[in-house]
Amino acid sequence: MLIAGFPAGAWGTNCYLVAPAAGEECVIIDPGHQAAQGVEDAVRKHRLKPVAVILTHGHIDHVASVVPVCGAHDVPAWIHPADRFMMSDPAKALGRSLGTQLMGELTVGEPSDVHELTDGATVALAGLELTVAHAPGHTKGSVTFGMPESTGGGSDVPPVLFSGDLLFAGSVGRTDLPGGDPAELLESLGRVCLPLDDSTVVLSGHGPQTTIGRERATNPYLREVATGYGSGRSAAPRRGM
Repeated sequence: MLIAGFPAGAWGTNCYLVAPAAGEECVIIDPGHQAAQGVEDAVRKHRLKPVAVILTHGHIDHVASVVPVCGAHDVPAWIHPADRFMMSDPAKALGRSLGTQLMGELTVGEPSDVHELTDGATVALAGLELTVAHAPGHTKGSVTFGMPESTGGGSDVPPVLFSGDLLFAGSVGRTDLPGGDPAELLESLGRVCLPLDDSTVVLSGHGPQTTIGRERATNPYLREVATGYGSGRSAAPRRGM
């Protein structure tokens, strides 16, 4: 398994290229603000052939490079239908004040070929199988992508969760933007993350890699959900977008 990731743009949004191995087809997860060059560098370094862009949600720091990346490789983009409008109308997605500021700097839009993600679906791309879990709270159309544990090439690869802005190391996604909802976010944490094995590697939209076991032990939001307190929190931390 090859997972090549890098932080991009003003928000340090993690973009991931995932393939069975170097020299094979890959999927690109969340090519956001200023990510296009990093994608091309990773494609050349690992001799990859992109077949799709898949998006954990529609905020501009995760989708700003979708059009150039899809166009350069003639591939489709996949996004949950509740967030699809964000690709072409980030001002509405972020609120007019913040969105108008960003629109002066960025050219955005929807690629010509868009597929919609559905909860519980298994997306088979580039020889990979990614399970989609709808996880609203950060946005209405936030999703995670799960990959099961695999064995091959003489080594075991633990299960992986691409959590987008649902779960970070020690925190969770902000809920003060349009479409954010603290109670939904905590419900999604409990439904999507708590059942996972401690060994599951979490690759989030911002910040360092972690594991479910580490977050189960230290993340106050995951602990809160685990103890059944859940919906009492009025706001989630302002981290990333």
